[in-house]
Amino acid sequence: MGRARADAKSVYDVLFREPDKPADDGEAEVRVEVGCWSHSRRKFWEAVCAKTEVGREGLARIGRMFALEDSWRGQPPDVILARRRQHLRPHMDAFFAWAEGEYERVRDQRGLLRSALGYAVRQKDALTRVLEDGRLILENNKSERALRRIAVGRRGWLFVGSDTHGEAAGHIFSLIATARLHGLDPGGYLRELFRVLAHWRRERYLELWPKYWAQTRARLDAAELAAEVGRLTIPPPLTLPAAEQVAAD
Repeated sequence: MGRARADAKSVYDVLFREPDKPADDGEAEVRVEVGCWSHSRRKFWEAVCAKTEVGREGLARIGRMFALEDSWRGQPPDVILARRRQHLRPHMDAFFAWAEGEYERVRDQRGLLRSALGYAVRQKDALTRVLEDGRLILENNKSERALRRIAVGRRGWLFVGSDTHGEAAGHIFSLIATARLHGLDPGGYLRELFRVLAHWRRERYLELWPKYWAQTRARLDAAELAAEVGRLTIPPPLTLPAAEQVAAD
């Protein structure tokens, strides 16, 4: 069973539908939804902006849950899960009991408060899945921030010149995202990558991939690498896992 984190937008519903037919091995992949507490908190914040006391109460309750989560951040998943079940579950149970009661009072009224309470009540199963697995987190803010880069730049990227240029742009965006994933500064990495590409043998390009760049960079002459142009001493090939070598070929 796989778990996928998403907000409650209907476009994601297809991810959690039962497959039309089983997989080739006879076992269909099952995905379950993991909700985002930041989305729920945002709706209560909007209700607070509309000057509702109930919205302020919801915001405070969710804030206490995030504060608890912060107190054990960085611990092993089994420790996180045990602490959630001991300390976080009572707050979640109380929150949903409160939200369901308040929702019944306002369900016939239009407005931001009904939207906030309704979202929380409908997403109860998804929002409480963090009590099942210590590897899960309460929100998907990292994904939201990553998507925002695409959304903000999209108007400029609509005009890349041709399908070929669009494909090249996609490769560059993927390279930048992978550099971030491996803790590299994308600008610095690309600058050094362009410096060494002209000197590097094509069959050894995998050594320049962000996953291995730290190892490769440590074997280069720092002064030569820092120069804009000029000689670059290429070290012997880096020993890489055989499976990745085959994939690269």
